[in-house]
Amino acid sequence: MTARLLIVHHTVSPHCAEMLDAVVDGATDPLIEGVEVVRRAALAATAEDFLAADGYLLGTPANLGYISGALKHAFDTVYYPILDDTRGRPYGLYLHANEGGEGARRAVESITGGLGWVQAAEFLTVSGKPDKAELEACRELGGTLAAQLMD
Repeated sequence: MTARLLIVHHTVSPHCAEMLDAVVDGATDPLIEGVEVVRRAALAATAEDFLAADGYLLGTPANLGYISGALKHAFDTVYYPILDDTRGRPYGLYLHANEGGEGARRAVESITGGLGWVQAAEFLTVSGKPDKAELEACRELGGTLAAQLMD
């Protein structure tokens, strides 16, 4: 049986795109077997996407100290339809935050706490252009979440 990692992201800048590419690169490492990686833009993610996944990786810029409106919209749309069926599933988060990401982190923790999801890796926050070490941390985050779903 193949496990599914759903990456829900709002990628609006070149810096966010670099982070997403690195996360996907880590999640699709050839050493990780039996895990399908599905990417969905936050505005396109559906309840069915969340229900079909075994784990989640969320990516967003921190806009004015909060998650992107697109990621918030995704959660507003799917929250009740997925509430009872996704409890206990692992998730991770990467943020691009030029002014700090504390408010965005709190928002994600509040939403995922209500859903009963389990934080499966340290959250990752990057400011400015991601450097080589930060992109490697993104790869590790993607790989960590995917590897946790392996049989």
